[in-house]
Order: sequence, then structure tokens, then C-alpha cells
Amino acid sequence: MSVALRGRNAPNLIGGALGWLWLAITILPIYYIVVTSLRPRAQYFSANPLSVPTAPTLTAYGQVLQADFATYFLNSVVVTGVSVAAAVFVCLLAAYVIVRNPSRFSRRFFDALLLGIAIPLQCVIIPVYYLIVQLGLYDTLWALILPSIAFAIPITVLILVNFLRDVPGELFESMTVDGASPWRMLWSLAVPLAKPAIITVAIYDALNVWNGFLFPLILTQSASQRVLPLSLWSFQGAFTVNVPAILAAVVLSVLPLLAAYAVGRRQLVSGLTAGFSK
Repeated sequence: MSVALRGRNAPNLIGGALGWLWLAITILPIYYIVVTSLRPRAQYFSANPLSVPTAPTLTAYGQVLQADFATYFLNSVVVTGVSVAAAVFVCLLAAYVIVRNPSRFSRRFFDALLLGIAIPLQCVIIPVYYLIVQLGLYDTLWALILPSIAFAIPITVLILVNFLRDVPGELFESMTVDGASPWRMLWSLAVPLAKPAIITVAIYDALNVWNGFLFPLILTQSASQRVLPLSLWSFQGAFTVNVPAILAAVVLSVLPLLAAYAVGRRQLVSGLTAGFSK
């Protein structure tokens, strides 16, 4: 018995070593980006790329902020905020109907939405471009917002449906007996209980929209409608030999995503795994 207990409590040295190795592989690129963005331009070509800067400076960040970074950042905030808010609102209503009204139509509607997960964005970019041009929305932020909402719907509905299915039906029945309307049950019961899933899909959709490159590249043209992923591409051309400035732009573009993750990290796991264990 004692031998078995000692074997069970023995440290997993191989697993620990592999874990530290994976952590190093993950952290090393992030460390390189941060320290390089703080390095003077002259030191980039002479110093060890992994060494800590002897004279760290924010000059690269100042150069990026002076290159219309604020405009690109604001465009990304508007596109991401409107797209995520609209997608989550519409998908929450659709998921509630699918769960609480299990009719043949709602099941077929749910199946049709799931087909959207299997459609790659690249396969429909030409029809999307034609539709945006015909609507007169080309080179506007709406040209990015509307397709982003459409492509966020399938996975968002899937996660919300699987989470709402875990809500006990007795809670809805008790509110029905008390005379609550469907809207009251949605906002007073379903939304508070589905908060982890809502935060999960909001962060997931925001990540996809914020990092989206194909829609801005195809559906916009002027610099005033440029978002951060496309601006990073333009910064690469403007700061060809100024690598610290390019990496400073990368750091600034990632900070909002890190803030969103820090706020909703506790709900991410429960929201993503809800309903899939059945």
C-alpha cells in the first residue's frame, strides 16, 4: 500500500519538464516583441535580440501614435463593438427561441445556422464584395460590421444554445406560473444565468473581428476607414527598417484583447464547455 501511495504521489518530472518547455516556447516570442519595442532603433542591429535594453525608450510608441494610430484604433473599436453587440443580441434571442420552442421550424433553423460554421470566409468573399458594392457600403465601416455580424452568428448561437439547454426547465415553468412573459423570462432568468456564455462568445467574437484582415483588405480602401490589422500592414511598409516601431504597433493593438481576457477569463472555460459533456 505504501509503495502504491509513493508511486501515486511521485512528481511527474517528464510532464513538468515538457510544461516548462512549452511555457518557454510560448513566452519567448512575446518577450522578444516587448523588449524590441522598447529598444532604440540603433541598438536593434547591434545588440543581442533577447537581451534587456540598456536604455529602454518609448520612442517607437511615440512614432506609432503620431502615424494616425488613434484613428485606426478608434475604427477597430467601433467595428468590433458594434459587431459584437449586435451579434450577441441577435444570437441570444435566436438561442432562446431554439431552446424554449423546440418546434420543427426551430430545429431546422438551428441546423441551417450550423451549416455556416462549415463555410470558410475566403469562399464567399467575392459574393460579399459584390453585395457590399451594390448596397453602396464599400469603403465604409458598415462594410466591415455587417459581414462580421453574419459570420459570428453560427458559432455564437451554438455556444449559447448549449448553455441555455443546461438551465433547468423548472425555473422557466415556475416563472410561467407566476405570469411572467417570455421577454421577462429572457431578461430576468436566461440572461443572468447565461452570463458566462455571453462573456465567452463576446470575447471570442471580439477576437475574430479585431484581428480580421481579409474584410478590411477587400472591402475598404481609404486610410480613414482603415482598422488596426490593415494598419499594421501599412506600418510594415512605412517603418521598413524600424522594427521597434512595427513591434510597438503590435503591442498597442494587442492590449485591448488582453484587457478583455483579464475581465472575462473566469467565465471562458464554463462558457465554452457548457452542454458539450452531454
